[in-house]
Amino acid sequence: GANLFTFHIESEMPEGGAQALIDSVKAAGMKVAIALKPDTPAEEVYPYADQLDMILVMTVVPGFSGQSFMGSVMPKVEAIREKYPDMDIQVDGGLSPKTVDAATAAGANVIVAASAIFGSDDRKGVITTLRSSVDKSLA
Repeated sequence: GANLFTFHIESEMPEGGAQALIDSVKAAGMKVAIALKPDTPAEEVYPYADQLDMILVMTVVPGFSGQSFMGSVMPKVEAIREKYPDMDIQVDGGLSPKTVDAATAAGANVIVAASAIFGSDDRKGVITTLRSSVDKSLA
């Protein structure tokens, strides 16, 4: 079963807003994360960050696989990492062996990759490269 619930801060919220959603996820015994679209400022997550298990920064506009990585979002990752040094920061969208180092250098430590892995003839090699970049940034 699932143990982590991630929601977009830009989504329609239940009565009581994001705080009510966080409270209900935690009450169900699950971890909770907030996702930010590329154009959403990092500051939107700050009021809730101390209650979160992870922050997801979208590096593409959500909805379509295979989009190009938006390096312009890396300052947001850096700002979140600086403010919350122990937070898991996930990035999702356009991650590949060519883009992962920019994400991990900015502070991402959780990588989501689909097209780069499933579109490769060397899936194991792609996964190894992505993992190595995270490991290198954590060292």
